[in-house]
Amino acid sequence: MGDVAHGRRIIAEMKATCAGLDFRFAIKLQYRHLPEFIHRDYRNRMDLKFVRRFSETALNWEDYRRLKDSIVDAGFLAICTPWDETSVEKIVEHGFDYLKVPSCYLTDWPLAEKIAQTELPVIVSTAGETFDEIDRVVSFYLHRKKLTAIMHCVGEYPTADENLQLNQIDLLKHRYSNVDIGYSTHEAPGQYDAVKMAVAKGATLFEKHVGVPTQQYGLNAYSANPEQVRRWLEAARSATSMAGVENRRHDFSLNEKNTLNELRRAAFARRPIETGEIIGLADIFLSIPGQEGQIAANDLSKYTEFRATRAYAQGEAILYSGVTSNDTRSLLHGIVKDVTTLLRNSRAIVPAQLHLEVSYHYGLERFRECGSTTITVINREYCKRVILILPGQRHPEQWHKQKDETYHMLYGEIDLVLDGQHRRCVLNDVVIIPRGVRHEFSSATGAVIEEISSAYSQDDSYYSDPAITGNLDRKTYVTNWID
Repeated sequence: MGDVAHGRRIIAEMKATCAGLDFRFAIKLQYRHLPEFIHRDYRNRMDLKFVRRFSETALNWEDYRRLKDSIVDAGFLAICTPWDETSVEKIVEHGFDYLKVPSCYLTDWPLAEKIAQTELPVIVSTAGETFDEIDRVVSFYLHRKKLTAIMHCVGEYPTADENLQLNQIDLLKHRYSNVDIGYSTHEAPGQYDAVKMAVAKGATLFEKHVGVPTQQYGLNAYSANPEQVRRWLEAARSATSMAGVENRRHDFSLNEKNTLNELRRAAFARRPIETGEIIGLADIFLSIPGQEGQIAANDLSKYTEFRATRAYAQGEAILYSGVTSNDTRSLLHGIVKDVTTLLRNSRAIVPAQLHLEVSYHYGLERFRECGSTTITVINREYCKRVILILPGQRHPEQWHKQKDETYHMLYGEIDLVLDGQHRRCVLNDVVIIPRGVRHEFSSATGAVIEEISSAYSQDDSYYSDPAITGNLDRKTYVTNWID
């Protein structure tokens, strides 16, 4: 309001309003050098809204400095918005912590060039700007290592609820993932739900117009009084608490763990089980309630083998203390890691959303001796698959009655055997394997093979070793395997 004492009162009351809340707070000013900002022919035109408003609330540079010092003395960070080049110089001279670019000046390139010459981190608002315009500004400031945050903002004062457009926060977070996204609020002062939604959407910086009503000065329709500010901050704190931790799974409470464990089915002996027997799904039934230390249904998978270390009577609970277990899941994780490394080294490109088919013909424990991994890119009347062979691995002899296939070597070398005939295949070799031809291959170096064929069907693979045919549990499919 052009009144330093009133400005200091606002700062003092905001300090009290923010007490006890675990946020970092800043107060922002706006600097204008009116002789430069308002054209000399219009300085007396009080019929023009903004000419009148800025003229009636003007401060000199010493008054600005006094307000900035009060902000710092109150324990706040200091932010300032410049509306002209001279103001940028004064913001630097007065020692502000951050510089804020308003939406209306986001693409003011002469001002942007001046701002970029400073050492201050920059926050920008984006009301009324297209993504093309925002992209250019973000690139400009990021290239100069200045950009700190991008604020979603709607330039209506106040902004009606139906115009808040809070989903824009999601768009900004996705498009500018390397920059913090904030929310510059212009909603009605009594609106406390919007900030909760913004917190839940991941905004990390918030701007609110505030003021202190007095007999001399009233508040505009979008500025909050101290009581409203406190309720707004409490809403933000509540939402932050409800949103919980970021970028990791949260810690699970003991109560949550106990409830889930009580509801899990537990393993009981379906028949008498002797010491030393392997305990499979056919040997147990699953029911509640279980007891502490009992094997649960969640512990059972094709990767884990349980063997009884004592006898169990029919109906008796199967306890961890009465079994040994062998978990091969870590073997699978190691396979995925090594296959991913092989694929990267080959520089072959595959879509990230595809499944990784892990084939272990003689069991997962012998995968590195005999097995393969395959990515099916497309399988219609025609088929494209990518076969990956780790160093020292071989694929056993097989043939197809329906599929006609061609191998194209993308990386490494293989020793290929076609109906007993040996040949070495190297980078860019192309080999046709007609249906009915028995084929096996191995690689000392590791290899990546592009397989082009007619339609692929799992039941069209026939193996020379009947032990493989009899092993129905020889494949695992992995999703989300590419980082």
